[in-house]
Amino acid sequence: MTGDRSAADTEGSGAEGSGALDAFRRFFALERDVLVLSAAMFAFSLGFQMTNRYLPEYMVALGASGFVVGLFGTFGNVISALYPYPGGAVSDRIGSRYALTLFGLLSTLGFLVWLVAPGIGPVSVAGLVVEPWVWIFVGLVLAQAWKSFGLGATFAVVKQATAPSRLAAGFASTETFRRTAFLIGPVLAAVLIGLRAEFTVSFRYVLAVGVVFGVLGTAVQHVLYDASGDSLGDSFAGLARIREDLREMPAPLRPLLVGDTLVRFANGMVYVFFVLVVTQVFQVGLDTTVALGGFAYDVDLSPQAFFGYLLGVEMLVALLIMVPASKLAERVGLKPVVAVGFAVYAVFPVVLIYAPALAGSALPLWAVMVAVFAFSGLRFAGLPSHKALIVGPAERGTGGRVTGTYYLIRNTVVIPSAAVGGYLWDFVSPEVAFTVAAVIGVVGTGYFLAFGEEFEAYA
Repeated sequence: MTGDRSAADTEGSGAEGSGALDAFRRFFALERDVLVLSAAMFAFSLGFQMTNRYLPEYMVALGASGFVVGLFGTFGNVISALYPYPGGAVSDRIGSRYALTLFGLLSTLGFLVWLVAPGIGPVSVAGLVVEPWVWIFVGLVLAQAWKSFGLGATFAVVKQATAPSRLAAGFASTETFRRTAFLIGPVLAAVLIGLRAEFTVSFRYVLAVGVVFGVLGTAVQHVLYDASGDSLGDSFAGLARIREDLREMPAPLRPLLVGDTLVRFANGMVYVFFVLVVTQVFQVGLDTTVALGGFAYDVDLSPQAFFGYLLGVEMLVALLIMVPASKLAERVGLKPVVAVGFAVYAVFPVVLIYAPALAGSALPLWAVMVAVFAFSGLRFAGLPSHKALIVGPAERGTGGRVTGTYYLIRNTVVIPSAAVGGYLWDFVSPEVAFTVAAVIGVVGTGYFLAFGEEFEAYA
């Protein structure tokens, strides 16, 4: 795939190929395959990030308890663990282009299910009442299809299109596209949520826009995505292949996998509750006057809308730091950069839950939250290097399979994390849930620092 298209690029560039655009692409390791893949990911990431971070609040508004929200997070972990291999089997049968189109349609249908859930109302089946929040689980089965299927393909395409010593830069390019959607999505959601006071009404505006992006993304990728040279179809070939992949996982990945799994288990315990900390525990919005250009503007944001802007701050920091961090990794190695990302993941739960108390009256609560979520954005500094460290040791042509194996193990172990966090949240206290999560994250970070190995191309 890479060879044919790269040659075409060279022939079509002429003298201008060495100009500013070519220099830009070289700096960001933005090969054409990576660029096409990044663009295809943008629309789906935008739709998913507009909606997904608000779903716990949506479920609570539809009558779900905190423990049910935790079960929802665990259900998402199950999907993340199980989808990549069946997705690869579909690719074996119908090819990557049509598989991506199918999964794009399923994701769009998932957004639609979330949109209509409040209108369905409670349904009685054989004496059992099915509450509206149950449909949020059904929608997730569909909505996460494209995201989870694309995991192995993303890693493999970047690996085959990028020099080993520039893997972190290649992943920084794809992540910049994705995280730009992560920035725009929640902020756009916050604007739409601010249109109506009733959250279940205003959030349906967000879901409607998510459906539109899903339709648009599916149509665009079906027309533009070129998988003519893609050899990923035989990377996921049944249970025997999975067992063989588990046995043959590159040895350098094992310490990374252990540390990463502990960090992700910790994050999974509390991730779905971040929105509830802002909207229900602290109930922090923004009501102030901003002076700009000689004019004064009143700003009045509900906690739900303010949360969207906090996610925007988080993603802005992520976008500013990922490429410089990937360039730094070329000098100091992947391991130190990954460790910094793990450390921020680990301590963020206690920073979020205790920062307002520690700040006291020194800063207004909204300013504390802005600082906390800006700090959270630093965890993405290690993400491109982390991906490079996963796929780097893989032999050529096995990147998708190695990635799928890694995430299958990690995501399977992480499955119960949100349920554990939900139990502690509902039956003990949010503070205990977030503190336990931080302890587990710190243990995972320490394990990686002690036993993690460097990818030799960066050593």
